[in-house]
Amino acid sequence: MRMEASSLSQLVLPAALFLMMLGIGITLQGADFKRVLIAPRGLLLGALGQLLLLPLLGVLVCWLFALPPLVAVGLMIVTFAPGGVTSNMITLVSRGDIALSVSLTALSSLVAPFTLPLLTALALTQMDVDSQLNGFPLLPSIVKLATVTLLPVLLGLALRRRYPSACRRLQPAVKALAVVGFVIIVAGIVRANWERLPALLELYAPAVITLALAAMALGALLARLGGLAAAGQRTLAIEVGIQNAGTALMVSSSLLGSVEMSAIVLIYGVLMQIPAAFLMLLSNLPIRPRVWQTD
Repeated sequence: MRMEASSLSQLVLPAALFLMMLGIGITLQGADFKRVLIAPRGLLLGALGQLLLLPLLGVLVCWLFALPPLVAVGLMIVTFAPGGVTSNMITLVSRGDIALSVSLTALSSLVAPFTLPLLTALALTQMDVDSQLNGFPLLPSIVKLATVTLLPVLLGLALRRRYPSACRRLQPAVKALAVVGFVIIVAGIVRANWERLPALLELYAPAVITLALAAMALGALLARLGGLAAAGQRTLAIEVGIQNAGTALMVSSSLLGSVEMSAIVLIYGVLMQIPAAFLMLLSNLPIRPRVWQTD
């Protein structure tokens, strides 16, 4: 059973992630990158929250809940994987700044293939868990992540520029195929951990929920202190709080082959939907708190 899940993670997950990132690429345009230069404040605040403050928050959560080393590294990998197409969708439904969300996705798609392996290697060293794994070859990991994340985004950008109408028509199909692949790999990991899943949820759900809620609050606070409007505050709450579980799963499962790490990433991937659903509901109520009101 574990071998079956491993095979799925080695074959299906990279393919699903490639399609997800291709789906992001064909939605982006050159204007999304130009917008960064025109109005960089929101993007710089978002990058600060995603790439620096969120990992620091992850360290705090791991310490507060005294997580075992492998589990702690798994949760840290989540904090190293900035949100992607899921956060864009949640931002849209939550009446956030979709242009800022897409710009952050564009930036994270370019930098995450390099920052994520480097930070993961640092976490493995700090937690002293290298001996419990098969090793983490840094350069091959960067190449593999770039191949399944950066390359499809660049390919999608090129296709969108050359065939804009066809890309708009293909977006639903590409996203649907990616979701199917991701569901298959999640089902495989759930099946491999089925007997342990209730105990894992009991042990680690509080840490995961705390991380998700605190990260959303951190993003909103950062945007407020930075002077962003209400839509920008909602957007940074989502972008800092909703991470890319698919990319994190690829690192923990495909690259590191750790069941313990994959389990905590899977728990995060499921439980993060709860505060996300709450945000979307709150943003669409007839009467909303000021920060969630439409500008």
